[in-house]
Amino acid sequence: MSGDEALVVRDFCAWLAIEGWQVETEVEHVDVVATRDGQRLYAEAKGKTTDPGLDVDTAFGQLLRRMPKQDDASFRYGLVVRDEPRSVRAVQRVPSRVLTLLRITLYAVAEDGAVRELTGHDQ
Repeated sequence: MSGDEALVVRDFCAWLAIEGWQVETEVEHVDVVATRDGQRLYAEAKGKTTDPGLDVDTAFGQLLRRMPKQDDASFRYGLVVRDEPRSVRAVQRVPSRVLTLLRITLYAVAEDGAVRELTGHDQ
């Protein structure tokens, strides 16, 4: 995990813990695995990059490969990026309908550690 990605993961994990999640990192090749109230969240994170579009596409592919073969409503997924315009635009290219169907939530982590939930944008 690169330096900035590690910071994104650290800040995202701290935010999850405040929200009541039990958090682990680097579990079964997943950046963040969190549990709370019978729910399980698998999250992939990307830090600052020279090609946010490619890195976000890779992260979506990683999430898809982590999904169980049988649908399990207790599983949720997250894609976490650095809160900067290029990364936010890249992650919001997936239509909201697809994000909802796959139970993927988008998050952005600011330099100061603040986390915000993003919405997808329909194209």
